[in-house]
Amino acid sequence: MRIGYVTLEERGATDRLLADLARGLLAEGVAVAGAVQNNVDCGVDCEMDVQVLPDGPVIRISQKLGAGSSGCRLDAGALETAVAEVAGRMQGARLLIINKFGKHESEGRGFRQMVADAVADGLPVLIGVNATNLGAFHAFAGDLAEPVPPEAVARWLSQVLVEGGQ
Repeated sequence: MRIGYVTLEERGATDRLLADLARGLLAEGVAVAGAVQNNVDCGVDCEMDVQVLPDGPVIRISQKLGAGSSGCRLDAGALETAVAEVAGRMQGARLLIINKFGKHESEGRGFRQMVADAVADGLPVLIGVNATNLGAFHAFAGDLAEPVPPEAVARWLSQVLVEGGQ
């Protein structure tokens, strides 16, 4: 099966694209599982929330580190909670949408195993990948992954959903 990945340069653009896409697909009755990210109050300290699809909770995956901190703001425990929530909603899904193949996925954690399992089960995956993690993503996904420009997402989805007998 196929993995489509979206990489947009503008901060938050990939998140917005995937969230809008998920909302549209769910409104059309497509069985979608996964997580999409919403960034809240993106000033200096952007707070990151993920919406578990199709009907799960919103989980804050960022943490405040305090003044002068330069470490990762991701709350790894909250991310793993989101992964578990998504895992419980995979039954009957026709598509898996994941907000990001990020640092944790690059290191073998986060949604990485879920993506691998979905592909092994023949479920198409659409995922956001930023430039920083693109090399690790290609090492992980190999020739199963293809870039999907924003203007081609609808066509890509039509193809993978039809190929999957959906």
